[in-house]
Amino acid sequence: MSGRGTVKRQRGHKARLELTGAQSAILDEQAFAAITVWNCLHAYWTHFSGKRPILAQADQAIRQARVDFPFLAVLPAQAAQAVLKTYRQAWENFFNPDHPARRPIFRSKKGRPRLAVDVPQARNMRIVRLSARWGAVTVPMVGRVRFRWTKDLPGVGRNSPAGAVTGGRLVKEADGWHLVFRTETPAAPVPAHQGPQVGIDVGVTVAPALSDGTMREHGPWLTLGEREHLRRLEKTSARRRAARPRKSRPSGRERRVYDQIARLRAKAKRRAVDWQHRTTTELAATFAVITVENLSIATMVRSARGTIEAPGGNVAQKAGLNRAIAGQAWGRTVALLEYKSADRGGQVVKVPARGTSQTCHRCAHRDPAARNGTRYACTNPGCGWVGHADTNAAININNADGSAVSGRGDLGTARSAKRQPPRAA
Repeated sequence: MSGRGTVKRQRGHKARLELTGAQSAILDEQAFAAITVWNCLHAYWTHFSGKRPILAQADQAIRQARVDFPFLAVLPAQAAQAVLKTYRQAWENFFNPDHPARRPIFRSKKGRPRLAVDVPQARNMRIVRLSARWGAVTVPMVGRVRFRWTKDLPGVGRNSPAGAVTGGRLVKEADGWHLVFRTETPAAPVPAHQGPQVGIDVGVTVAPALSDGTMREHGPWLTLGEREHLRRLEKTSARRRAARPRKSRPSGRERRVYDQIARLRAKAKRRAVDWQHRTTTELAATFAVITVENLSIATMVRSARGTIEAPGGNVAQKAGLNRAIAGQAWGRTVALLEYKSADRGGQVVKVPARGTSQTCHRCAHRDPAARNGTRYACTNPGCGWVGHADTNAAININNADGSAVSGRGDLGTARSAKRQPPRAA
């Protein structure tokens, strides 16, 4: 925050690149070279049993590797320096007790690794807008590339918002290469949001339920024809995988089937992310305080396979539940709510998730048998409330005490209503 009371808001914007076959091949080579640089750094870093080398020594090792191994020269020097910074940050995240990062390991080139190349500085990108739907950018060692223009970039063009593009990151997905622009815009402090507060309960088979009795519905991410096409492709891939000798590489026909499956799943993900963005924007603009469950998603999607000594049960059913939870992307929904609420003067509050689905919000009677699917019928003879189970859980979430994880305002004032007796629906 500057002395004038303004803050710099950092955001990212992803745009699809229109590449030729030769340009795409160059970016593939750069991405694999970046993986090699990471692995060389990891081998160099872990070689020392005592004090780790300083950044200057690691930087010199990268420069020497680019001289000794000419295939690493396809990676721009700035992108190689970005790999070093990312690797160092990975160790800092690992040693940070408040960060869930794992220990850095070697990255494999086999299978389908996630390919990415950093563009740390924007001074040579020369971003221009060509038309209403297209823009152009200079990619290091690739040249001039067109990209889909879906949002105005700060500092680009006459009518663009104030700010600047500070860099980018090239990422390859199922439908090709994308460029994620890193943007920085000035933002004045926003006043506290004056809207109501709400609790949200997320589910697997139904849409998110709000404590005001409403839901945010969405249909299937793929049409009926697309789902049938995906089913046929998965059957084809299973047949070809079963016919292939063990430990042999997939044929070109098998890889093409995998690519088609990946493109269909990527299409479903894009539609899901678009729905999440539009829904969270509406929620952040409407409500001042949004209460969500503090879920440990990594623990929830842990495999039930067990070990050889103690094998697990209902493995297939648990695997299906894990896929359903991952498909809903609860963590992404909360992350979107956090920064969008903060931009509008609101806040997101996380509360303990234990018992919210089994407790009656009206009389606080807790009974696991009271919930049957999406129906909740309180078993307390003196209450007998009947309604939607997710709405009941959302009201309990809204009535629970928690801690703010983002936003502004007086938390004590915002949470004062939580200490009142349970209210009727």
